[in-house]
Amino acid sequence: MRTLNCSRRAFTLVEILIVVVILGILAAIVVPQFTGATEEARIGAFVSNIKVYADACEYYNAREGRYPVDGSSGAVPAGMETYIDSAEWTSGTPLGGVWDTEYLDLSVTAAVGAHFNGGTNPGDAIMLRVDETFDDGDLSTGLFQKLAGDRYYYILLP
Repeated sequence: MRTLNCSRRAFTLVEILIVVVILGILAAIVVPQFTGATEEARIGAFVSNIKVYADACEYYNAREGRYPVDGSSGAVPAGMETYIDSAEWTSGTPLGGVWDTEYLDLSVTAAVGAHFNGGTNPGDAIMLRVDETFDDGDLSTGLFQKLAGDRYYYILLP
């Protein structure tokens, strides 16, 4: 007579539960780190976009002899259609709010930035981090400034 050696070929419920608990602990450790990465990515995209728009305004100034006119918040400034991607401009900023230009207004000659008119304002803490990428980390001086309660701009010409 032959005896068969039965070997265990399946996981027990306890083993499966242990693996699920370990995966849950690992997920609880990793997920908050990705949340911070998302915020950093949004700030990086905002900085990149505002640099592109500032360069486009400088190019416009070089070709036209003046900076773009003061436009309505969220609307492409007149004459800038060939210098920027209109769809990106009108879709808003990565941090919320809308893109805007200022000309001979808000105590500056020319500026490009974000207007959080009634939208979600990321606040001064986030915008200070943006400012640190440009200059002094002070929203009242330098290249990047808070010009009004809900307006943050890259100064093209003071």
